[in-house]
Amino acid sequence: MGIIQIEQFATLDLVAQSPGGPDEDPEGFAFGGWQAPLMDEVAGAQIHAAYEGTDALLLGRRTYDIFASYWPHQEGGQDDAIATLFNRVPKYVASRGTPDLSWAGSEQLGPNLADAVREIRDRHENIKVVGSLDLVQSLLREKLFDRLDLWVHPILLGGGKKVFDGGEVPSNLTLLEPPVSSPSGTVYLRYALGDGAPRTGDMSEPDRGMARD
Repeated sequence: MGIIQIEQFATLDLVAQSPGGPDEDPEGFAFGGWQAPLMDEVAGAQIHAAYEGTDALLLGRRTYDIFASYWPHQEGGQDDAIATLFNRVPKYVASRGTPDLSWAGSEQLGPNLADAVREIRDRHENIKVVGSLDLVQSLLREKLFDRLDLWVHPILLGGGKKVFDGGEVPSNLTLLEPPVSSPSGTVYLRYALGDGAPRTGDMSEPDRGMARD
């Protein structure tokens, strides 16, 4: 069985809407393209490394449409490695509508999203979910993910669609490696989904290690 890995670019207040450009998801959002001024070589290298080994993409309809209009035309350019990868691997689209599947290797998922995602995980080794915030809420709700890569950027936007936007349920996560920051102040966090639900406790208990007078 493979792993489903969610990749998200977010602000400090965890807004993840339209990071790449003003036309990605402009409805009710004035800060499209907020990520561009904060990109640097360190973050760029992290992003490229995160996609190594990817053998399928799982995308929501809006993200799929953006990718399908962009990546087929980017081979040979500065993003050739990612373009070549995205154009080569299968693309699975979660949509209730009728998306244009002309991007080579594209396939629409069936109406039962949970079953379809489990089938994809059995078929592939490393499935990436990029953007696709509505889809991400469904995956969080069903705990149908194994990894979460989060790039947290040093800005606050005060509004917009968020990484955790109603789909989250009580879950344990394990930090896979120490956080890494880039010169722009972006922090890269890599988590794995853990077992069980979060525990509770009492900070006044003596074994909590807090200093007392």
